[in-house]
Order: sequence, then structure tokens, then C-alpha cells
Amino acid sequence: MATILCATRGGEASIHTQEHAIRLAQTQDANLVFLYVADVQFLSQATAAIVVDVATEIEHMGEFLLLMAKERAEKAGVKSETLVKRGIFRHALVEAAQEVGATMIVLGSPQEDNPAMQSLLEEVAGVIKEQTGVDVVIVDRSDAV
Repeated sequence: MATILCATRGGEASIHTQEHAIRLAQTQDANLVFLYVADVQFLSQATAAIVVDVATEIEHMGEFLLLMAKERAEKAGVKSETLVKRGIFRHALVEAAQEVGATMIVLGSPQEDNPAMQSLLEEVAGVIKEQTGVDVVIVDRSDAV
């Protein structure tokens, strides 16, 4: 059975990406896994105890956001799982894709109209596809309902 991995970070733009992934799971009769990556690189200059505390809080926030996504999926008749990883986003995404046996990865595009960010996202998607062999779908705001 196909498995769709949907990376999410919360916020309104992520809801649109999640809904797109839910529709894909419905039409493909696929399993759906929502992923949140707690990337705490910004804390590299902080003391270890603070990093652990903040990272744990960020993971808890991610778990909450994923539970809301899971609830939306279940309301649409799609069973889903959630997964929280800690680390650099693209590394954690590749690891998660391999871990769940993803056959497709769904990513949201930047909310702001920023060609440089869109280009970077497309580059990251290409690298992820290269590393995993899995198709990566970037959900544009115009694709989302």
C-alpha cells in the first residue's frame, strides 16, 4: 500500500498542505503520515540544558499540531499516523521517508510570494527525491483548497 508523508510546521499554510495530502490519500487509498521536525539549530549558542528544554517544548508543540492534522484526516475518512523528529529538516525528512516507507512526500510552498524561497524549496525537493527515490509534491497555494 502507498504511504504519503506530509511534512508540516503548523499555521494556516500548513493546513492547506495537509488537506491536499488528505485528498491525495483518499484518491490513492494510501496511508498518511504527518511529520513535524523540531529543528533547533538556532539554539547552537545556548547552554545544553536550555537546548534540551526548548527542544522538548518545540516537540510538544509539534505533537499538538500533528494531532490536529490527524483529526482533520480522520474526519475525512483517512487514517493517519504522526511522527515527530528532531534535527535538520531535510535530513529528518529523508530519515522519516525511509522509516515509514514513503511512496510520496508532500511539502507546502512558502506562504509569501518569494521566488528565492520557492527556488530553494524546489532544490531541496530535488535532493530529497535523489536521496530517497520518492516523488516529492510541492503544494502551491493555488493547489490547496
